[in-house]
Amino acid sequence: MYKIDAESGLLADVPYVESPNCDDLPAGCAPELIVIHGISLPPGEFGGPWIDHLFTNQLSPTAHPYFAGLESLRVSAHLLIRRDGSLIQYVPLNRRAWHAGESMFGGRERCNDFSIGIELEGEDTTAYERAQYETLAQVIISLRSQIATLSAADVVGHCDIAPGRKTDPGEAFDWQCLTDLLNSATV
Repeated sequence: MYKIDAESGLLADVPYVESPNCDDLPAGCAPELIVIHGISLPPGEFGGPWIDHLFTNQLSPTAHPYFAGLESLRVSAHLLIRRDGSLIQYVPLNRRAWHAGESMFGGRERCNDFSIGIELEGEDTTAYERAQYETLAQVIISLRSQIATLSAADVVGHCDIAPGRKTDPGEAFDWQCLTDLLNSATV
């Protein structure tokens, strides 16, 4: 389990790469939802510094032809789980990350206002790694056990809160594997 510092919103012993693409939660809002995303930069390629660069507004539009279309994009997630299961934090859990965009869940719009965004390095049609599921399950257990408003949080895909606009984490994401890990975990 990951220890969360309530004051800073940071996970202990997890690398923190500060993203400017965040702000304070709106008054009266707290995280109540966990959103799973999939990301690879360039698409279908894994590893490298590109996700860090995207989330910190340092992605050079000339480093790859695909990046030219991302030049003005300002996005972030709270956490990223790499292919090897390693975890990186970009936004404190008590701040609003810019991960969901136009979105709705349970009749509420603007999911960024009430969710934690977790990116998995991957793409819709490539199987995610077992290590990623294991880390994800531990993160979810940690969130649910240490942040009261997340104790019964739903876990959904970006596709579920932005249908027709987003497809991640995609058909390759094994929801049953995640459910099994969550059900078998001991805190």
